[in-house]
Order: sequence, then structure tokens, then C-alpha cells
Amino acid sequence: MSDDAIIREAIEAFDQAAEAETHNRREALDDLRFARLGEQWPEAVRRDREREGRPCLTINKLPAFIRQIVNEARQNKPAISVHPVDSGADPETAEIIASLIRNIEATSNAEVAYDTALDFAVTMGFGYFRINTRYTSDDTFDQDIVVERVANPFSVYGDPNSTAADSSDWETAFVVDWLSDDEFERRFKGAEKADWKGDYHSLNPHWRTEEGVQIAEYWRREEVVRRIVRLSDGTVMDEGVYAAQKPFFDSLEVTVVGSPREVRSHKVVQRLITGAEVLETTEWAGKFIPIVPVYGDEVNVEGKRHFRSMVRDAKDAQRRVNYHTSMVTELVALAPKAPWVGRKGAFETDRAKWETANTVSHAFLEYDGPEPPQRQAFAGVPAGEMQQLLLATDDMKAIIGLHDASLGLRSNETSGKAIIARQREGDVSNFHFIDNLVRAIRHAGRIIIDLIPNVYSVPRVIRVMGVDGSPERVQINQPFVPQGDGLKIGQPAENPNAAHVKLYDLTAGKYDILVKVGPSFASRREEAATQMVELIRAYPQAAPVLGDLLAKNLDWPEADEIAERLHALLPPQVLQRSGVVPAPLVQQAVAQAQQQMQQLSQALQAAKSEIEALKRDKSNEARKLEIEAYEAETRRMEAQAKLTPPGVLPLAA
Repeated sequence: MSDDAIIREAIEAFDQAAEAETHNRREALDDLRFARLGEQWPEAVRRDREREGRPCLTINKLPAFIRQIVNEARQNKPAISVHPVDSGADPETAEIIASLIRNIEATSNAEVAYDTALDFAVTMGFGYFRINTRYTSDDTFDQDIVVERVANPFSVYGDPNSTAADSSDWETAFVVDWLSDDEFERRFKGAEKADWKGDYHSLNPHWRTEEGVQIAEYWRREEVVRRIVRLSDGTVMDEGVYAAQKPFFDSLEVTVVGSPREVRSHKVVQRLITGAEVLETTEWAGKFIPIVPVYGDEVNVEGKRHFRSMVRDAKDAQRRVNYHTSMVTELVALAPKAPWVGRKGAFETDRAKWETANTVSHAFLEYDGPEPPQRQAFAGVPAGEMQQLLLATDDMKAIIGLHDASLGLRSNETSGKAIIARQREGDVSNFHFIDNLVRAIRHAGRIIIDLIPNVYSVPRVIRVMGVDGSPERVQINQPFVPQGDGLKIGQPAENPNAAHVKLYDLTAGKYDILVKVGPSFASRREEAATQMVELIRAYPQAAPVLGDLLAKNLDWPEADEIAERLHALLPPQVLQRSGVVPAPLVQQAVAQAQQQMQQLSQALQAAKSEIEALKRDKSNEARKLEIEAYEAETRRMEAQAKLTPPGVLPLAA
């Protein structure tokens, strides 16, 4: 397709997208300005009130409701887990991919992208984040996947024909930006000189204004036919990928079985365009357009999708709060400040003191005439306006679904269960915002898994991250001999089929993802420590076994050192199950303990025999005390044998 045809197609697609999103963008912009910038008074009303000198107050209560939902999501981070699907996938490789995704999220500040998108979705109805690739460094061809935030959601135009809850069915998308004429020529100085009076001059206002020119990332997803091959190890992959990695598969003695098969798939092309020319063209490595929307409350009316924010229905209640607050302020300000009333001439004698009687405390006041002046009572706060203000505030809580308990305020709930129930009610009423973020992250996980075989396709060492945030290096796409216990890097293996050889092939097999929502690892660690303390209080015998785990989960200086010392005191069989103590040492300790138990049993049997012999000797009454002592010692040995688990050294008598 020629550049002219591409431009015509892009302009037509952009016009359709802009027209389809007009109503959503108009309402979203109003919500954003209303809730975050405090533009809550009609401009004409504001001008009239300011001209008349009347109060025009804005008591913006909406950000507190927005933060309640957004910060709830920040405390309960969605986590991506990876699961193998077909026979070519490997459970250990699935965990490596999950750890790689955690590292991608950590190094690219993905939580900022997620939080920004959710904040916009709650505030104005929709937000976006995107997936991209970047070179690892300036002197390498290796690339990494990154998650980027979209700071301006109005710069994204999605597919107007989309019906999915995420962007999985997008066929087109635009990400636009405006550049001044000088900035445009500086950024694309290697391109042909722009003719601002020619082709660019005739562009419509969507693409060209007096201030500058619009450039756009034009994403297009097209159906293509590709060829796949089956390998002798059962793996199915793209013929081009196999050809690129043929030396690697030859080293594994893996060959193609049968003939290639044609399948229908998708390819994605990104073009950087203006309304007059194509500036750059890049083929994307995946099959999805890597822009992910986070929607608010979606309503479909006669085929038109409306994305509504949390604050949209609460704006009138917020306007009532502002109006009645201004009226209360105005009425209180205009109320008389307890003036003195008296007959004419009553204040002549001490006029200077009477003029300051409401602001200064005088020892005495003199008056003229037979009767003293009278002070007028304060009219009081206007009760009707105050009642309307309270009703407007309650209306906001009822509309949004967050009540005092959810906002941390004191309410009429008295018991802990009632407070928790009201908090849960608020969480449930707005959970669809957080759930929409989970759907978006799930689709982002699909995009990343689709990219991984293409981005991480050659043998290399990558960094991954555990659930607890601990980094680790992993060798991928190459058989290797681990350097030590637990290490995932080593020397290349001469015999790939040896039992001790490891292989984490990120290009083979199919994997699926699952997104779980829960507290962050730090929060779960604190909760685990609290629950362990409660368990030890209820069952003190568990303290010797749980001591090291409790210390590990406490946020103390030297907590890890304390945990290691307590771990060394664990019984041998517990150490064997944890895989820390080598099996021979454990077997030796268990054998010694069993030998001592056998000696204890033999001594117990001998003591019983001696007691029976003494009992049979009726003539020896003088040895009754000795018999009783034997019986007491026997009972103690039996009790000790019952309390000592197998393989544990008995306590000294």
C-alpha cells in the first residue's frame, strides 16, 4: 500500500474514532475539571456573585471519595501468575516467566501506570497504559519489555468498533501529540523539508492549526497467513522463529517433523504519521495493539458505549454543598452583631466606648436618660440552610456508595462488626472499578506473554524477581549446568539431555495467565507475623517450630540473622523437610536419637523386671521404699518416652 493510500485510510479511521468518542470525551473533561480542578460553579453564576460581593465557596469533597477507591487498589496489588497450557510448556519455565513479568513491572514502574489509569477511570470514566520495548542499554541489541503510563488519556483514540472489556479486539488505534512547526522540523530534521503552505496548509483542524501540527502513532492490526512447523520434541512454532534459532535446535538434536502448515494469525504495524505523510513504519513483535484501556462504569445504549466516572452522578449533590455552604456563610455574615439599641441621645456621654462596645471589653459604660440601652440577641445560624447542607452531603455518600465508616469517620455504627459490614458495603459498591483494572492487567499479561518469545528469543542471562521482591539471575534459551544449589545460571551443557542439565526455553510452549488481587507482599508479611504471634499465644508448643518464620516476617534490624539462628535450633526432621540440612546429616542425627530411645526402652524394661522381682520377695519388707522409688522412676521414663517424638533427642533427666 502506498503512503498516500495509508494516509487516506488513517484520516478516515481517525475521523470515525474521534466522532465515536466525542460524547465520552466531552463528559470526561467536564468530570475531570469538576472533581480535580474545582471548577464547580457555572461561569455566569460565579461572575454575578463576585460582582455583587456574595460568597462563592467551593468545598470539594469528591477527591476524598476518589482517593478511597484508588488507594484501596494501591493496597491490594493485582499480581500476574503464569500457568503452562500445552505439552510444550514447563511448570518451572512458567515460574520463570512470572518472575520475569514481576521484574518488568518493577523496573518500569508499572504500578505508576496502573494507578494513573485507574485514577482517570474513577475520575472521568477511562484511562490507559501501554506496553513497549526498549533496548537494554546503548551498546547492545538485547531488548526488554516495559510498562508505560499514559499521562494524557485524551491522546488515545481506540477502535470505535470494539466491544471487548479490554483492547483485545482493537483493529486500529491512535496516540496523538501536537508539535509546533519548529519542534516538528527539529525532531524530524532528517526528513524532507515540510511544506507548511502546501500539503500541510490544506489539512483539516484535526491535523493542522496555526499553533502546530498533529503527529499520530497509527496502529493497525491485520490478519495474515503464516507457516508453522512441528518439531521432534513436540514443540510447535513459527517457521521464521525456527529458522532464526536453527543452530540452537540443532544442538539439541531437534528437527522438523512433517511439512509446515499455514495458519491465520495477526500482525500489528505501527506507523508514525501526520495528516500528509508517513514518517516512520515499524512492525510490532506481537499480535495485539499494546495499548490497554481501564474503563470506569460502562453502559451500552443502542450500540453506543458510554464510559461513566464515579463522580458523574454526584456532581449535582456537590453543587448543592457549595451553594448551601455559601448561603450559610452569607447569612451569618449579614446577621446583626448584637448591636445596642436606645433612645436618641442615650450614647452622647460615653460615645467612644459605645462605638467599640462589641469589640472591646470596658469596665463600665455610661448612658444618658432614665433607661439603659438594650443589647439585641444574635439571630443564630440559619437552621434550614444547615439542614440542606447535611442532606446534600448524605446524598453524595448515597450516590457514590461510600459512607462514613469507609471514609474513616465516626458514624452511628458502634460495634466492630457493624463498622466492618459498612466498610465492606462501600467496597462492594465500587468494586467494579478495581475489577476493571484487573481485567486490564490480565490483558497486559497476555500482551507480555505474546511478546516474550520474540523479545527474549536468544540465549542470554536475564534478571527476574521473586514474590518477596528478591532479584535473581536466570539463564534462558540454552541448556546449562547450574553452578550450585538453587542457582539458575551456569556453564553451557555439552550434553543437553543429561539429568543435571537445566533449560528454561521461553520460546517454546503456550502459557496462560491469572491475575489475583490481594495485599502487597509487605502487608501479607505483617499479617502473617500477627497471625503467628496469635497462634503461639494459643499454642505455646509451636514456638520452637515457628520461631524462625516469625522472625523472618518481622520488620526488625537483624531480623534475618535472628531467623537464621532460630532456624539452626529446629529439630533435624523439620530441617530435612525444608531441604536446608543435607540428608546424610539428618539420618545420622535421627539414628543417634533412635539409639538413645532404644537404650531408654531397655532401661525401662529392666526397671520393670526389677520391680516385679522385689514384689515377689514377700520377706523383704525393708525394701518397700526402694520399690516405690523404682516405680516413680519408671513412670517418669514412660512419660518421657511418650512426649518425645521419633527422631528427637530426649531431654536429660
